[in-house]
Amino acid sequence: MPAPNEITPKQLLRLIGTPLCPVIVDMRIPDDFAADPRLIPASIRHSHTDLTGLVRRLKGRASVIACHKGHKLSQGVVSALQAEGVAGEYLSGGATAWADSGAPMVPVAAVPFDSEGQTCWITRTRPKIDRIACPWLIRRFVDPGARFLFVTESEVRTGAALFNATPFDTPDADFTHEGEKCTFDAMLDRFCLHSPALDRMALAIRAADTNRHDLHPVAAGLLAVSVGLSRQFRNDQAQMEA
Repeated sequence: MPAPNEITPKQLLRLIGTPLCPVIVDMRIPDDFAADPRLIPASIRHSHTDLTGLVRRLKGRASVIACHKGHKLSQGVVSALQAEGVAGEYLSGGATAWADSGAPMVPVAAVPFDSEGQTCWITRTRPKIDRIACPWLIRRFVDPGARFLFVTESEVRTGAALFNATPFDTPDADFTHEGEKCTFDAMLDRFCLHSPALDRMALAIRAADTNRHDLHPVAAGLLAVSVGLSRQFRNDQAQMEA
């Protein structure tokens, strides 16, 4: 019978990508992480030796703690969090069980983390479809704390250098259209996030963004919604949140 503060990989997989997803904390020790430098989607890295910092970082939000195999390290951290009044569960079997289940894992080398373990992205102003879908994907599956900057197309490269930001969905960027596929497709490839649900989304986004409405029946509606949102909001950050 599962412990009351335990969650299985299958249960967690159903939450990732949804607004109900808890903060997933990878607490593998450095040697274990080096042996498999991939992250459960949407997870953050934090050391088990800094519980005070973790409590501050969680800001009262519920969490799932994942260590190597779900034994004493993660269970001890969950107990310590609960003693501080912070809801927490440990991942049954840890990151090892997650990997063995065949669920997606994000290669850390593919994510442009800075020295503080954060990401900053930059793209053209007035985002629509692909430039809205990509931030959604990043925040829900790659880096929940990612920052996004929107500037005129001619200033993307300069802004990237000034703010140590990664350009996306703009010509010559590392993350952009490849052939008939969109930047959203490219990110699924680079971050190893393919799943039936995300692949269906990718097809709809591609159909709307490239004006190939024959590819998916929701393409015209998605385009209309995107154009409507861009006319409702003058502030690109507000539009992205909406």
